[in-house]
Amino acid sequence: MENWNHMFREFDLSQQQYNVLRILRGQKGKAINLMDIQHRMIHKSSNTTRLVEKLRLKGFVDRIQCENNRRKVEISITKKGLKLLENIDPLLKSTENELFQNIMAKEAKQISDLLDKLRG
Repeated sequence: MENWNHMFREFDLSQQQYNVLRILRGQKGKAINLMDIQHRMIHKSSNTTRLVEKLRLKGFVDRIQCENNRRKVEISITKKGLKLLENIDPLLKSTENELFQNIMAKEAKQISDLLDKLRG
């Protein structure tokens, strides 16, 4: 985990901010509201509004306010945000490979099954 924290710090991101960006990238260009982002977060206790605002100030996401309902806000990832993820992806994959190089396929399957069980 410390490897990931260090890597994200190099990009001035937290793990939670990275999680938001990944969720938005998964939308494939469609905007999503804050509640849906919150439901998909790995860390459910994260303050999604604060995370999104920090990402907006860095130019990684856009906030779109609904004209008919000013309380409704949708979030989309910007080209700058997508580019950031493109830069992070190979580093993250390399870090994951280092972490899991000593785990055999059978052990990895067991870990995956246990994590699925924990998630319910």
